[in-house]
Amino acid sequence: MKILQVSKKFPIPSLDGETIAIIEMGKALIDEGCEVSLLTMNTTRHYKNFTLDQIKELHHYKEIATVVVDNDIKIINAFTNLFSDQSYHISRFISTEFETKLIELLKANQYDIVQLETLYLAPYVDAIKKHSEALVVMRAHNIEHEIWDRISNQIRFLPKKWYLSYLSKKLKNFEVNKLNDYDFLVAITDRDLKKFKSLGYKNGCISTPVGFDYNQYKPDYSSYDQPLKLSFIGSLDWIPNIEGLNWFFEEIWPQMHQKFPTLEFHFTGRNAPSTLRNINIDNVFYHEDQACAQKFINQFSVLIVPLLAGSGIRIKILEAMALGKVVITTSIGLEGIPATHRENILIADNAAEFIEAIHFCQIHQKDMKAFGERAQKFISTYFNRKKLTQNLIKAYQTAITDYHIH
Repeated sequence: MKILQVSKKFPIPSLDGETIAIIEMGKALIDEGCEVSLLTMNTTRHYKNFTLDQIKELHHYKEIATVVVDNDIKIINAFTNLFSDQSYHISRFISTEFETKLIELLKANQYDIVQLETLYLAPYVDAIKKHSEALVVMRAHNIEHEIWDRISNQIRFLPKKWYLSYLSKKLKNFEVNKLNDYDFLVAITDRDLKKFKSLGYKNGCISTPVGFDYNQYKPDYSSYDQPLKLSFIGSLDWIPNIEGLNWFFEEIWPQMHQKFPTLEFHFTGRNAPSTLRNINIDNVFYHEDQACAQKFINQFSVLIVPLLAGSGIRIKILEAMALGKVVITTSIGLEGIPATHRENILIADNAAEFIEAIHFCQIHQKDMKAFGERAQKFISTYFNRKKLTQNLIKAYQTAITDYHIH
């Protein structure tokens, strides 16, 4: 099976959920005998100044093509978009140069599948269908408008709340109107798949979460022999992460610090705003961008994911569990992950529940390693990359046959 994987984000370094999902999918398909090439944007907001020869992590791809795309948020464009039906979220990823490169690859190769990574590549569906007989697959990492609905619901400043709500409505219109343009849909959770169907999706589909080759994840359980410390890792230019951390610092940490005065909180993430980079709160420490996410996570026994908005699945939770860590997250953070409270994960939705979770860790400190081991076993059972990929390929083979018959 010959596959072209199309991404809006250059997937190196693979430190955030989206890039991990892209890289893991590419590797998994190749491990199962597929030939996979990658076409990726190198956007100005996440620009990577690497030559392809330097990027050893991408050696598994048959071919790699990149196009620089200017997706910076521009005030004038954002303002004029207010008077347009077009989604500003989507328009920032529309590029003539990118489409030209895509068409060039389609003409030079006979792909069985063109797999679009996220809704933001949907504007290129027409070009794919015009220049290729490949099955067009949308791999939906999230229900995109749902994220922005939830973000706008958390905003108190009314002008900003109105603006984000307006953008969310236009994004929803685009997402719903595009649904049946895809030949096949890969949702990242069962919940998301049901949601897409309720929005009107009717074509072939499957839910496939991000799979992990858990042999590549080496837990460092020595962190459990140290005093309890909390950690966070995630893209700090993604609004749900910023809002979640601000909520944690404003509503939870003051009470937590008063209850546990020696407890430390360490966090990292790329493109952090100055308010987070220069944070001045007792026992809170910001670390500059880390070259290796696993190394950072392994230093601490507990990872927190204080999300109030989001969709899809939180890959950093899965990665931390694969590394045998105790994860404390909100109910929204846990969506799509069938873990069990106090068995292999801890759920906390307010300050009192976060404090209760820390207290639980302290009084069961001798058992925390076993807790982490159960978390790792959970990942190996429910997010086994090989098994998930084999099921996906079978679904692809059936979909390709049906597509060409009809």
